[in-house]
Amino acid sequence: MTPTTTSERLTERELVVWRSLLDTTTDLRRLLAAELQQVELSPGDYAVLLALTEADERTLRSSELADAIDWERSRLSHHLGRMERRGLIRRTDCPGDNRGALVLLTEDGFEAIRRASGPHLRAVKRLFADALDPQQLDALADVLGSIRSHLDTTHLDTTDQEGHRA
Repeated sequence: MTPTTTSERLTERELVVWRSLLDTTTDLRRLLAAELQQVELSPGDYAVLLALTEADERTLRSSELADAIDWERSRLSHHLGRMERRGLIRRTDCPGDNRGALVLLTEDGFEAIRRASGPHLRAVKRLFADALDPQQLDALADVLGSIRSHLDTTHLDTTDQEGHRA
């Protein structure tokens, strides 16, 4: 099925589905955040810790971390300060770049994400995956793939070679 563009305005059906998507993802995020709170992590903590866990030597430049979790650098800086005070991460100067900082996952941070991952993934299964039968999961994967492709194409059409909006 190929999407068609007949009008720049949303139809009533498109608006209902869009609002349902927003409301459902908001509810999922809220419920998953509550689950993470039980292990004393916020969704932001989890995103930072996960990105660092997946990085080489559990270390990223702060700018790379901001890009990885899609946060503004100032938001990330404030959040990292709170995480550093809790001993979850450590920041050091970036060799060769006086303005840059490296963010390192501490052993306490690694232990925190290890402790949180099982309950978090079980909550994702219970709240998300268990709601769908295999055909629905396949259909959702197709829908999300279509949206991702469209966003990637649209983004390419509206940015210059350096990634700035045209």
